[in-house]
Amino acid sequence: MASERDIQNRRPITAALMLATLMNTLDSTIANVALPHIQGSVSAAQDQITWVLTSYIIAAAIMTPLSGWLAQKIGRKRMFLFSIFGFVIASMLCGIATSLPEIVFFRLLQGIAGASMMPLSQSVMLDIFPPKQVPQVMAIWSSAVILGPILGPALGGYLTENLSWRWVFYINVPIGILAFLGVNFFMENDEGGRERPFDFLGFGALITFICGFQLMLDRGPGQDWFHAPEIWIEATMAVIGLWVFLVQTLTTEHPFFHRDLARDRNFVMTTVFGFCTGALLYASSALLPTLMQNLLGYSVLESGYASMPRGLGSLIAFLGVPFLLARFGARRVLFAGLCISMLALWEMSGFDLMMTSGPIMLSGFVQGLGTGLLFAPLSTLAYVTLSPVHRTEGTVVSTMVRSLGSSAGISIIQAGIITKGAQAHSALAAHVQPSDPVFMGLLPSFMNPGDPLGVQILNGEVTRQATMIAYDAVFGLMIFMVIGMMPLLLFLRPPVKPGAVPLEAVD
Repeated sequence: MASERDIQNRRPITAALMLATLMNTLDSTIANVALPHIQGSVSAAQDQITWVLTSYIIAAAIMTPLSGWLAQKIGRKRMFLFSIFGFVIASMLCGIATSLPEIVFFRLLQGIAGASMMPLSQSVMLDIFPPKQVPQVMAIWSSAVILGPILGPALGGYLTENLSWRWVFYINVPIGILAFLGVNFFMENDEGGRERPFDFLGFGALITFICGFQLMLDRGPGQDWFHAPEIWIEATMAVIGLWVFLVQTLTTEHPFFHRDLARDRNFVMTTVFGFCTGALLYASSALLPTLMQNLLGYSVLESGYASMPRGLGSLIAFLGVPFLLARFGARRVLFAGLCISMLALWEMSGFDLMMTSGPIMLSGFVQGLGTGLLFAPLSTLAYVTLSPVHRTEGTVVSTMVRSLGSSAGISIIQAGIITKGAQAHSALAAHVQPSDPVFMGLLPSFMNPGDPLGVQILNGEVTRQATMIAYDAVFGLMIFMVIGMMPLLLFLRPPVKPGAVPLEAVD
């Protein structure tokens, strides 16, 4: 629980926590825009460059559950200071990286250092504000989460275009210093020492599951999935790790995650919802800058500007969420967010290579609006009935699951694009018939199949068309996945517990 000093200083503490959260979210969106430039600088293939994104997310997912235990052991303030300091140092190392293995390794360090920022900042804010202000507080905290996507694309595009992609990591230094000073001067020292005995078997099994699952998703497309022994090994690791973790959690006296979390229906369902949201919606926005720059020929700055409406849509949604929650209830707001997200995906499924930036900006704005209607209600509902004793651990679990969903979503979408692209390429290539006089009459002279250079240019255009078809197919498939999330809303109506926010305020 928060001390009297923390409650008195909750405004400057909130500002420092939001800066740390902003640094975390800003880094991910900036890196998205700079991915094609990083890819060229480190000579990485299309399926390899996504490791820059997934390595950070998977490291955060692994470290997030451990950060909750460490925060209880050494205190939340010390944990925050170590996290901010380590994040800044890792960001500087990412900026000086010269190869793909180096930047992936430094991004792992960055994810490890920054894993505790979002869950612990959320936990502290829940403690220093009274329960009746929880919906408003979650909306305010969420604004820092969404400010990164607003500023990130344009700022990342400007830095990459005018300086270098390395500056998208150096920008974390001044923000990190301000956050470090704010936490250091205004937050009360917490001595910690309240941890349960550490469940090494449960933690090890959880790491085994996460690593095996993510490696299987990342390596699957390049290894022809289960036709390769490597994928079988990684899948077996994931299954064994998950089984051991579940058995250990259910049977041991002191499990890694408290079993009370699984008894709270609202928390469980919002956590599942968060995984699906991360996998389906956040992952799609992470790969759009690559589409714009590689297929449509956008500069990094142009793709950054085209990505900004997504953040603006989310900001508008966040500003209206407190009113919408009070007026319509959380489940209706979540349902509206899913419907708006489906509309955005439907618009994205109609992308083509001849379009202007208008459809990208419009669909991005609509998807940002829909996503913004999901985040704050989920954050509010997750802790309405959860005991304050379990808040820190609860925020850790939900953040870890959401991160794992985002990482899995990026890998799955990338794998779907590769698979669908190969299928579309074969279908299109079958219609390239040099013996067809009509085809040859319409074909530009620089694509002459009789010329080796012409063959390369023609194959490149076929690949470009096939990749766009693959993107459209994946976006269309995601619509049905969002529909599959809607039944989860039926489970988000727990009984009112003493001390909880009245249900009329949230549903």
